[in-house]
Amino acid sequence: MPPLPETHPATPPAELGTCPTHTARAKISGTPAELLRVTLFVCVCSADLDTKGKVLRVLKSIVKFILLLGLLYVFVCSLDILSSAFQLVGGKAAGDIFQDNAVLSNPVAGLVIGVLVTVLVQSSSTSSSIVVSMVSSGLLEVKSAVPIIMGANIGTSVTNTIVAVMQAGDRNEFRRAFAGATVHDFFNWLSVLVLLPLEVASGFLYRLTKLVIDSFNIQTGADAPDLLKVITKPLTKNIIELDTSVIRDIATGDPAARNKSLIKIWCKTQKVTNLVNITVPGFANCTPDVLCWEEDGQIWTQENQTETINLNKCTHMFVYADLPDLAVGLILLALSLLALCTCLILIVKLLNSMLKGQVAVIIKKVLNTDFPFPFAWVTGYLAMLVGAGMTFIVQSSSVFTSAITPLVGIGVISLERAYPLTLGSNIGTTTTALLAALASPGETLANSLQISLCHFFFNISGILLWYPIPFTRIPIRLAKALGNCTAKYRWFAALYLILCFLLFPLSVLGLSIAGWQVLMGVGVPVLVFVIFVIIVNIMQKRCPRFLPSFLRSWDFLPKPLHSFKPWDKVVTAGMTFCRTQKEKDEEKDEMKTKDKSLEMYDNPALTIEDEAKVTATHL
Repeated sequence: MPPLPETHPATPPAELGTCPTHTARAKISGTPAELLRVTLFVCVCSADLDTKGKVLRVLKSIVKFILLLGLLYVFVCSLDILSSAFQLVGGKAAGDIFQDNAVLSNPVAGLVIGVLVTVLVQSSSTSSSIVVSMVSSGLLEVKSAVPIIMGANIGTSVTNTIVAVMQAGDRNEFRRAFAGATVHDFFNWLSVLVLLPLEVASGFLYRLTKLVIDSFNIQTGADAPDLLKVITKPLTKNIIELDTSVIRDIATGDPAARNKSLIKIWCKTQKVTNLVNITVPGFANCTPDVLCWEEDGQIWTQENQTETINLNKCTHMFVYADLPDLAVGLILLALSLLALCTCLILIVKLLNSMLKGQVAVIIKKVLNTDFPFPFAWVTGYLAMLVGAGMTFIVQSSSVFTSAITPLVGIGVISLERAYPLTLGSNIGTTTTALLAALASPGETLANSLQISLCHFFFNISGILLWYPIPFTRIPIRLAKALGNCTAKYRWFAALYLILCFLLFPLSVLGLSIAGWQVLMGVGVPVLVFVIFVIIVNIMQKRCPRFLPSFLRSWDFLPKPLHSFKPWDKVVTAGMTFCRTQKEKDEEKDEMKTKDKSLEMYDNPALTIEDEAKVTATHL
């Protein structure tokens, strides 16, 4: 048996720091696993505490954990209220957008309509259910619905991007959080850029899902589990309850729905069907197989009429408020954003206090370490299963991705690990839709299920494009580049949100309404110009000698056309009145120290806490 490695008194590893009062008593020489070194160090440091200190530490940890659960609960509830607020503000407009069937037949217009409607109602499930209702009622063909589903997939990623913006206080946290949020955006946009033209040209998603539907004798199933609502509804039902069927009725062309309020007043109702006498123009209009007679010069028949009887009113705070939907929506929007921002700040601070030192090192190793060779490739797919499972449990990809965004921000989850978790979340949200489709009535089951399968295979195809081969994981590189940009120019994050989820879709929608000729006449030159700029940028970095001398840099252009610095000066000058001199000085010092580590996607705070502070980190 080989001799045991030598054990002797030593100072702790440099990356771990030191105990508050004593040095570490053990170190295994050679090349031991880092996790073992950390564990030994934790054990030695824990021995420095007396019984009272250990009890206080445990109690403090329990209190922090309970507080963290409470903040997460309020955070998820505020996301639910935020979705309700957006539906009150823009829900009827979303229904109106879906009414123009001539525009929806244009796949590009359908795509941006899916984006806009999902952003307006803050729920891909709601926008998808509207599409399913329109297909079921014959107002929309399945082929025309596929681009809208793709757009809904893009629009649902706006929520975690908004959550990332709320971490703008610290540049490096913001860098990581914004990259972790926008990796979802880049995956969706890149998938659409490849799969939408392929779908228009070949209809492969439509044909594939049609083949699946025709191959199996699918029976109506049970409703999708509503696990998260069971937990959040006790709080949210006392704030607001909505009747989302109004949006679907507007989209399907019901004129009476336009005058209805989205705010639910009666939570318990009963439908009663009675046989009543009615007059008709003539005997030909009588109800079949029902008595028909003439009396006093009028033709009478009998007809079944359903009447809704209101039993119990809802208990939310706006049930007696005589306010329009828009006013209630704006009030809830302000309150939910305030609650969301407050919870996020407190969650980040609490996680930073809990996940540091020895605990942080262990958690980071567990979350971000790959399986040993040759099974390292399995780790990402296991993360996808975890993301899909968690999203299935909470029934919302927005909630799951918004919950991991702060963890990416503080550096507990790496961007490389957040990427497969996000892809799994995309799969998880489609399985919920599939179960919901299985609960559809028999006459609409096939169409509902086919649309849900289109959503599922779209995400599967995107994963096959942008994950299996490491070289193809372009969304990670793009997200890192955008994270660096927004960390340096924090105002760009707001500009990105407005451009990506509002102005760009609205512009494309306007061009689509004007006609294919206008869309192609404007879109093709713009697309060619963008491709040209991307190619020149790549060549400037890798092979500038092949470019003409004037194209080897963009310096021949006015500086505002190739740099954010002039714009940053304008924006910063405009915001100067909001900040004190102390804050300005602190930002200057911060930029001096952090410009050196612009590419830092690791958190120096997640190390052992001691008197000697960590002053520098590297990749």
